Amino acid sequence: MILEMNNIEKNFIGTTHTDMALCDVSLCVDSGEVVSIIGPSGSGKTTLLRCATFLETIDSGSIIYKGETVAQTSGGGTAEYVSKKDMARIRNYFGLVFQNFNLFPHYSILRNVMDAPITVQKREKDEVEEEARKLLDKMGLASKAGAYPCQLSGGQKQRVAIARALAMNPDILFFDEPTSALDPELTGEVLKIIRRLADEKMTMVIVTHEMSFAKAVSNRVIFIDKGCIVEQGDPGELFDNPKQERTRQFLQNYNR
Repeated sequence: MILEMNNIEKNFIGTTHTDMALCDVSLCVDSGEVVSIIGPSGSGKTTLLRCATFLETIDSGSIIYKGETVAQTSGGGTAEYVSKKDMARIRNYFGLVFQNFNLFPHYSILRNVMDAPITVQKREKDEVEEEARKLLDKMGLASKAGAYPCQLSGGQKQRVAIARALAMNPDILFFDEPTSALDPELTGEVLKIIRRLADEKMTMVIVTHEMSFAKAVSNRVIFIDKGCIVEQGDPGELFDNPKQERTRQFLQNYNR
């Protein structure tokens, strides 16, 4: 098991217990598994990813990576995290691809991919550069190594972002709506890369609004609404024969 999130609760200021960002959400991800998270806007999908990647802190519950507990509810009823040093080490277990790329505009494409392995993981520059160039080639961007983000299309920027995440050699990759900032033509090239990673058994959690893609690429699909997991299971079953009325309503509205 790479990731376990147990009974996660997250409440933002101004919300009530009945309208929590996340309410008693549990998620487990095995090695090589692709899990897609779907749901309406504001349902808690991105908040769940941000909690899993420590960009948000949970109020209660537990987060465990590869058997190491990162956060768990204390005797006082609130979640306590491990030390900053341990957090920094555990961050190397995962990579995160944002919907808006988050590339450094003043760095070349090659340097964007190389930066974190050198500055964070303290790896040798020559080794990192060789690996970065291979990753850019894998993304179909070998000729763009010396270019800058402003010279790339949105689809190319997102492929650089994926290469940058892979350069850290993570055990699991998180995608937060990786195609939401792209037009339909560019969406296909990014989804093709993610599908290839799935074929290579890369462990992934994907927040997406691409229903057909989620059905095709996932081992498991989770439907979230109002901060709660309404239904989860095999993609074919969930999309073709959902058990919950709320899931049926969402899929009917989405497919109109």
